[in-house]
Amino acid sequence: MNENTKSSPHFSYPFTMLQNIARDVLDHARKGGATACETDVSDGFGQNVTVRRGEVETIEYNRDKGLSVTVYIGQKRGHASTSDFSPQAVSDTVAAALSIAGHTAADDCAGLADANLLAREFPDLDLYFPWELPVEQAIQLAQACEAAAFAVDKRITNSEGASVSLNESQFVHANSLGFMGGYPSSRHSISCAVIASQDEAMQRDYWYSTVRDAADLEQADSVGKKAGMRSVARLGARKIATCEVPVLFEAPIASSLIGHFVSAVSGGSLYRKSSFLLESVGKQVFAPDIQIRELPHLKKGLASGAFDDEGVATHERKLIENGVVQGYFLSSYSARKLGLRTTGNAGGNHNLILDNGAALEFSALLKKMGRGLLVTELLGHGVNPVTGDYSRGAAGYWVEGGEICYAVEEITIAGNLKDMLLGISEVGNDVIVRGSKQCGSLLVDRMTVAGG
Repeated sequence: MNENTKSSPHFSYPFTMLQNIARDVLDHARKGGATACETDVSDGFGQNVTVRRGEVETIEYNRDKGLSVTVYIGQKRGHASTSDFSPQAVSDTVAAALSIAGHTAADDCAGLADANLLAREFPDLDLYFPWELPVEQAIQLAQACEAAAFAVDKRITNSEGASVSLNESQFVHANSLGFMGGYPSSRHSISCAVIASQDEAMQRDYWYSTVRDAADLEQADSVGKKAGMRSVARLGARKIATCEVPVLFEAPIASSLIGHFVSAVSGGSLYRKSSFLLESVGKQVFAPDIQIRELPHLKKGLASGAFDDEGVATHERKLIENGVVQGYFLSSYSARKLGLRTTGNAGGNHNLILDNGAALEFSALLKKMGRGLLVTELLGHGVNPVTGDYSRGAAGYWVEGGEICYAVEEITIAGNLKDMLLGISEVGNDVIVRGSKQCGSLLVDRMTVAGG
């Protein structure tokens, strides 16, 4: 396993020790009467520096380690965890899991993943890039980021701070079917949030960049400049009258629409029948030209992995083809509840990429919309996962004649997710990668916008 060889002196424990602890867990479980067992052992550290108004506000260091154990006695399940890696603590944690299993009811869907689905190949996905960042240099980066925000406009009057953080971790997952896999990974970020003032009004906005490899981070001054420009642009925000118009979701928040879809076609929602997309495989859910692919083996991907949280091998697949659902997101447990097979998504989705084959520049999206609302911020949690009803507070910009006219605030956008997904008429090429779901700005053909 290539990535296992990339050991870092930053970690508290060598990778081989995590493997040995995992073996000890499995051995204790077998001797204690478990018919099956799986375990996760992890170790990580981080550094975060925040400056505010040019002065250092916080310097934080963290070291984390953890051990979780799930045992099965037949189909009775027990789970326990600890942050103590001493031999006695490992033994006690397994004993606690066994005791819990002894008192739980049998569940005919419980158990390890099927042995024939476990990963056997472990490609190096370039997920680990140590960042040698002395705290003094981190402070300078954060200061440069914040200074660039203040330099945008004299109306930038205050700051919530600029932060530079690095995080590195490693883990081992093992089970009693002979599977053992794991690797180190990293995630680094730069962020900035500032406040612009004009007359009595104040507006806040932010920007950030997050990556596996610090060399891929957006420049600190660019992050700050964008935070400053976005804050200033919101000054003079108005209320608008209630209307029914197209809504353009800006790229940083557009991925939330994919998130609602993912939740609706994930195993837990499906077997509990708490989804607005029950039995949706083979059905038209998105606009006919929308494609969504899941790419678990994307190099440097923020949600890449050769296997899921159960050790099941991951595979590239088409999730949405011409707007039609091709599959769900299932773990072994939820798959058994539904009479299906796991999709290798225990722990969530991998890198999802949405496109429609003809992504437009952002200016072209505005022109296409003509008159409507550009949403840059969503507020509240007014989404009903059972019915798909969608109603959220929002802020953004009013668009006339394909041009941004002025900022708007204190509005609510409403619709139903079924109609919204089917109504995605255009996709932008302004993709911003910040997590497991990637897409450009999305134009929804019609929503209700409730003003003040």
